[in-house]
Order: sequence, then structure tokens, then C-alpha cells
Amino acid sequence: MRPLLKFMLVLALIFASTFLIVKFTGIITIDKIEVWLTNAKQINNYLISLIVITILFADLFIAVPTLTVMIFAGYFLGPFTGALTAIIGVLIAGITGYALSYYYGEKLLFLIIKNKQERLNATNQFKQYGFIMILLSRAMPIIPEVTACMAGVSKMPSIKFISAWLISSVPYAIVATYAGSISTLDNPKPAIFSAIALSSLLWVGWYILQKVMVKNHQQKI
Repeated sequence: MRPLLKFMLVLALIFASTFLIVKFTGIITIDKIEVWLTNAKQINNYLISLIVITILFADLFIAVPTLTVMIFAGYFLGPFTGALTAIIGVLIAGITGYALSYYYGEKLLFLIIKNKQERLNATNQFKQYGFIMILLSRAMPIIPEVTACMAGVSKMPSIKFISAWLISSVPYAIVATYAGSISTLDNPKPAIFSAIALSSLLWVGWYILQKVMVKNHQQKI
């Protein structure tokens, strides 16, 4: 289990470093995103959708507040168009991360884990638990991108990955954008409560999965 956790931790640190860069440089902030979407609203909704999709895709390379962007999508576009836009954005990001890691991820895996058997163990462990990890990956930022990359590195079948990614992302996007659509600047409570509920539910799932993984690992020793 350690090789898998080690590789995922390094990937998480890489993505976290981009978050720190974005935060300290101020290239992308929540306030800026709101301004961009507000200005786009004066032109047309297609531009709003394009901005949302671009930001969610960019999350693969520079960590951005995905949940907040989805809530904004619901607020500016409504629940249906907002959800569809958010789903397209995260789907493009997920498939891109999977594809890049599928073809080039082994080089990074080799750099991080030198031992051949440990590399094999890491990929096998993800093959065993990867589907569930992807389902629960929206518990916090960065984890979705990490699991998408791990799916590519471990050569998870594309249909299996996309299925898990959609099962994870579609309900999440629907809830987030709906919360945004019924929220206002004067009453942001629906968005706040939805964000707390989504994160809490998924964190419970991660806790249970961790217990199962540790138990199965101990049984094999």
C-alpha cells in the first residue's frame, strides 16, 4: 500500500505547488473569476460556458477552486446549462489527465519509485481500489486530478475510467450548480451548505475506504 500512497502523495504535492503559485501570484482568484463571468454575462451565455469549461480544464494543470466554479456556473447559467457546462469541463480535464498519464506517466512513476516490484505493487493496488477512489475523489481539491493520472499510469481501461469519472462528477456537478442557481449574493447559504454536505459525505467514504484497504493489506501479510 505504501508505494501507491507515496506516488499519489508526490502527485498531490505537484498539484498543490501549482495552487500555491496561483494563490501567491494572483493569476486566478475567486474574485477575478466572478468578474470574468459577470462581464461575460453582458455579452452572452456561450461566453460564460466557455470560460467555465476553460477554467475547469485548466484545473488539471493549475489547481483552481472547482466547487466554487461549479457554483458560479449554476448562479450565472442556471441549473441545467450550468451542470452541463461543468460536466463538460471536468470530463475534458479528466480524459486529458488520463491520456497524458497513460502515455507518459510511467516515466514519472519510475523517477519516484525506483524498485520495479514496488512500481508493480502501486499500479496493482490502484487497479484494485482505483474505481472507488475516483468515485470519492471529489472529497477535496487536487485528489480528482491525482486519481485521473493514477488511472492512466496503471492502464485502467478507458471505459472503466470514464464510467467512474462520470459517476463521480455528474451528481457532484448537478448538486453544486443547483445550489448556485438558488443562491444569491444576499443569501449564499444554499451554496455553502451544499459544499459542506458534499465534502463531508465524500470524506466519510474515504474514511471507510481507508479502513478497508488497511484491513485487506494486513490480511495479506
